[in-house]
Amino acid sequence: MPAKPAPIKKAAPKEPAPKKEEAPAPAPAEAAPAEVAPPAEVEAPPAEAAPAEAAAPAEAAPTEEKAPAEPAPEQPKAPTPPPPDEPTSEPLEVTVDDKSDTSVTITWRPPKTIPANSGLDGYTVEITKEGTEDWKAANEDLTVSCRYVIKNQTTGDRLLIRVVAVNPGGRSPPATIADPVLVKEVGARPKVRLPRFLRQRYVKKVGEKINIVIPYSGKPKPVVSWLKDGQPLDSKRANIRTSDRDSILFIRQAERVDSGSYEMCVKVDDFEDKAAIIIQIIELPGPPASIKIVDVWGFNVALEWTVPKDNGNTEITGYTVQKADKKTGDWFNILEHYARLNATISDLIMGNTYTFRVFAENKCGLSEECAVTKGEATIVKEVIDYKPTPFVEHDFTEAPKFTTVLNDRSTTVGYSTKLLCSVRGCPKPKIMWMKNKMILNNMDNPKYRMISTGGICTLEIRKPGPYDGGEYVCRAENTLGKVDTGCKLEVRKPGQADADKDKKEQ
Repeated sequence: MPAKPAPIKKAAPKEPAPKKEEAPAPAPAEAAPAEVAPPAEVEAPPAEAAPAEAAAPAEAAPTEEKAPAEPAPEQPKAPTPPPPDEPTSEPLEVTVDDKSDTSVTITWRPPKTIPANSGLDGYTVEITKEGTEDWKAANEDLTVSCRYVIKNQTTGDRLLIRVVAVNPGGRSPPATIADPVLVKEVGARPKVRLPRFLRQRYVKKVGEKINIVIPYSGKPKPVVSWLKDGQPLDSKRANIRTSDRDSILFIRQAERVDSGSYEMCVKVDDFEDKAAIIIQIIELPGPPASIKIVDVWGFNVALEWTVPKDNGNTEITGYTVQKADKKTGDWFNILEHYARLNATISDLIMGNTYTFRVFAENKCGLSEECAVTKGEATIVKEVIDYKPTPFVEHDFTEAPKFTTVLNDRSTTVGYSTKLLCSVRGCPKPKIMWMKNKMILNNMDNPKYRMISTGGICTLEIRKPGPYDGGEYVCRAENTLGKVDTGCKLEVRKPGQADADKDKKEQ
């Protein structure tokens, strides 16, 4: 076994290139070493092929030996030819984006491989009917966009569609949509998109314009129809304008007969969608049916009335009650936005005669007319026999009484002093001053001054001397009695007070 691989090693240098050594022929020779006969047979073919393979190197060898003999710089090298242009790879992901009854819209992605030297000029879209091989270009000129609309087709045809990328290297392999494409608009269920404000009652006043826009969707284009209260619309009252995306209900001047339930229906084949809106046209209400005076008592009047026969196509929100005095005839509001059907009017003026009226009110405002009471309410004057309570005068009489009595006091010779007390009594007491039980009279002796004001009694002694000391009494007297109050007055010489103080200290 080790001796046989030696000839293989000698034949190996005779092979022209190492690539041929990688041929699959040597592999079986190495893969079957266990069998002895096959390796001998495998070695023979290489030996026979070796002279043939060696011939090529033998012929090439003289050229290699002659090449160095020729001067290389003298032979100019030929210019390298540019690489040939190559087409791109096929476009990717060709799909149908949209369809209609006469067109098909397709999209795709650029090829994965685009040669840098040749680039990409555009795309050709080719079509043929199912069952034929007659491919025709749908676009006359190349398109650079990755989206194309194939137009002017017949509804119901089945088309095979492919896209080819084109550059200077030629056409790429085509990218074909696997299944035939039916030329028919892609169906979508119809849908009415009712605006939020129309989901509630839509209220307008008489004479106003109505312009309602309701969007919808669906494919192919839905068939739109309108009904009012289950019946077709009156073209004299309402106009319908329908576009590809919405439908418009238009009424130039609304009337109460335009109130009702409107239904919009969009239909595609066997599918349909509906939306209902309620339109309410309102106006001012009529007056209350009647009003009457139920009762009159004191300064009050009770009224009752009934609801209007015509509410203006909307609910009554309240009433306004007014009164008028027969003397002036002017009307004044008593109650506003009043919700009940009866009321009590108070604080009327005695002796006046009143008339009352009532207006109805709704969302549009007060009624133009009113209901007036047939009768009148007179507030009668009541005769009152006034008996005043007899006046009893309070008895304020009182015997004299001193509220502040006289107090003992001392003074210095030559310094004026006053004796004070206060007294009350009714009738006003007469005041009398006495000294040592002797009546004093300021008219006879100017040394004394007696004053009595507001019950305050004052005796002023002007520049008293030592002999002015003594017992003083004030007497108050009226018809109910008399009363006295007294005190002692001590008149000291100058310095006597200090002497008396020293004696007390000793």
